[in-house]
Amino acid sequence: MLRAPPFHRTMPTLALRRDATAPDRETVSGPELDDLAARIVQLRVGGCFWGRPAGRRPVVVCGLGWRPGSRLMRWIVRDVLAAHAAEDVVLVVGPRQGGLTAQARRHGLAVVAAESDPHHLLDEATCVYAAGTTDLAGLAVLRGIAVRTLDASGVRPGGLSVRDVMTDIAVRTDYINPFTGTAMACADAITLLADWRRTIMANRQIGACLGMSRWKRRRIADFLATAPGHPPFRQRIDAGQRGAVAVWATRQPPGLDDAANRAAIPLWRVEDGFIRSIGLGSALTPPSSITVDTRGVYYDPAQESDLEHILATAPFDAALRARAGKLMDALVRLGISKYGAGRVSASHAPWEAAGRRTILVPGQVADDQSVRRGGGRISGNLELLQAVRAGNPDAFILYRPHPDVEATHRLGYVEDAVVLRLADRIDRGGAITDTIAQIDEVHTLTSLAGFEALMRGRRVVTYGVPFYAGWGLTVDLGDVPARRTRRLSLEELVAGVLILFPRYLDPVTRLPCSPEILIDRLQDANAWRPTWWMRALALQTALRKAVARHRAALASPPKVDATTCDGLAP
Repeated sequence: MLRAPPFHRTMPTLALRRDATAPDRETVSGPELDDLAARIVQLRVGGCFWGRPAGRRPVVVCGLGWRPGSRLMRWIVRDVLAAHAAEDVVLVVGPRQGGLTAQARRHGLAVVAAESDPHHLLDEATCVYAAGTTDLAGLAVLRGIAVRTLDASGVRPGGLSVRDVMTDIAVRTDYINPFTGTAMACADAITLLADWRRTIMANRQIGACLGMSRWKRRRIADFLATAPGHPPFRQRIDAGQRGAVAVWATRQPPGLDDAANRAAIPLWRVEDGFIRSIGLGSALTPPSSITVDTRGVYYDPAQESDLEHILATAPFDAALRARAGKLMDALVRLGISKYGAGRVSASHAPWEAAGRRTILVPGQVADDQSVRRGGGRISGNLELLQAVRAGNPDAFILYRPHPDVEATHRLGYVEDAVVLRLADRIDRGGAITDTIAQIDEVHTLTSLAGFEALMRGRRVVTYGVPFYAGWGLTVDLGDVPARRTRRLSLEELVAGVLILFPRYLDPVTRLPCSPEILIDRLQDANAWRPTWWMRALALQTALRKAVARHRAALASPPKVDATTCDGLAP
């Protein structure tokens, strides 16, 4: 009954019937079985739970089993319709039972597809008739709905109890973790399926995707999978558009806000997550985490985002805080930052600070939206360095250029000679987490490095308005919105930012996963080797840039100094 939805054509096996010759498993107590049954009903998993709603909620449901269709129809007309003539009766029909469908409609019986969400069918049902053991009948038993068996002798009680159904689910079935291939407890399988259900239901609210680069569309389709399928990719909002539009926040077409408002279409903004991948997006490495924001975008303090709403309102219970603490410990121990894993060095810093307080200033991309929208009065790396030096004249300041800027992919470059008038050293190479482990403070505009420094126990001073500012954990010199009044612990901040808000995708199975699974994958270099497709895209991008540079050079010939032209013929 507990099986995986069809995210892809080929899915890993989640559940297997136990071999009768296998050693007996420890007996599961009655209260434990009752608790598992309650969770299945509450979380609405089991059977074809990813199916679409049936469109109606019947009072009486006739669920199919293994019986021949024509004989089953006679029993339904003879026994079910006669007993429930004044009630809403629905027959659940499989994909290859067109003849049964036609017969049912001739008798005035409503028909729904077997791939429909069984929980939706059972929400208002008072009775289920089954011609054999079915998922629908089992879920009805767990809900306390009367189940009756329909066979040649007529209608009789189903005979199944909650204990029978749950023994089959929890004792006679083995579960396999789809990410590791190891054994998994029934309770963990239920939790995983519930997470997948939430993802599928959220994705079905999306009607189209805009602004998604072609090279990352396959990965975005995996993130937004609706089991089966995914929302279509479009160039613009079409007439009659239904559902929300998911748009890559930094590639939003001009005028989209106005067009969406006129059509009353919600805009959901998509961005890279905070633990992304090994490799940069500018190198065409697809993301393994994204954020989908239904309110705004997390780096724009002008309006509340989903992340800000989570941090302001979420009930962070003890279990969630403990999980966040373990997650934070793993990130620190493994030296993981947004673009991969590094090894934290235990050696002394490779610079001589002579006892001075050391400050790291991470550079950012000048035209990055987080700088434009959250930078406030400071608009670039040079202004940030000037502000940090002015406020800390005696500190030892390290400046770390942004990797995309260093690779000449993005704007924000500052000449080394100019940097060294304000900073004591330029920090290049290695993991930024290694540098953070060896300094006292991080002073930043809106960089994610400030959040990573908080997890490593460093003092963080913000000059703009990053998402982690204003919650009582940072020294804020920017204009933090007055609505951020809640005081959070570090574990609560980490829980909201890394557990509740982003979506994660396993790069190996291409299935939605937890941050803990992605952290494990970051330790496996084989999971991040570029495919032939990625290499081809990278080559195409490099050629396009080379052609653009060549055309620019031809369009702007070098100026000739008149003093070098002496003696030349006019």
